[in-house]
Amino acid sequence: MYGRIQDLAALIGRVGIAVVFLAYGIDKWEAGVSATAEMMEGSGVPLPTAAAVFVMIVEVVGSIAFVIGLFLPLVGIGYAVIGLGAIYYVQLDAGLVDGYALELALALAALAIGFNGGRFSVDHLVFGRIRANRKARKHAAAHTAATSEAESAPE
Repeated sequence: MYGRIQDLAALIGRVGIAVVFLAYGIDKWEAGVSATAEMMEGSGVPLPTAAAVFVMIVEVVGSIAFVIGLFLPLVGIGYAVIGLGAIYYVQLDAGLVDGYALELALALAALAIGFNGGRFSVDHLVFGRIRANRKARKHAAAHTAATSEAESAPE
């Protein structure tokens, strides 16, 4: 029961974080790459066009992936990079309370959930099976080796 509650909490957290990033991403998508890059350039972000494309893709496509639980660690890292970039280039001078508290909380939560996304995720379905198969093969190999040693031991 406790495991299911943790998995549900992770799912709810993923959806909540993704909704926030998706809202920002849609706003940037509607403004377009040029306007987003211009805004980033005004904040001192290096390579503003590349940064704009990266941010827009992570915030829109990454948010969809985060909700379904696909590539969680990568999206979590992407969200964290965006959040830390926003803190450094835009919010830092305003301080924690009046500036970057939300960005920091979102970045850290995205990292935590990205690496602990729960069983209600595509990643768990795919990679959980791979881990289970690897563990079963390792157990079978150890059992076979132990059986062979026991059978070949002198009496």
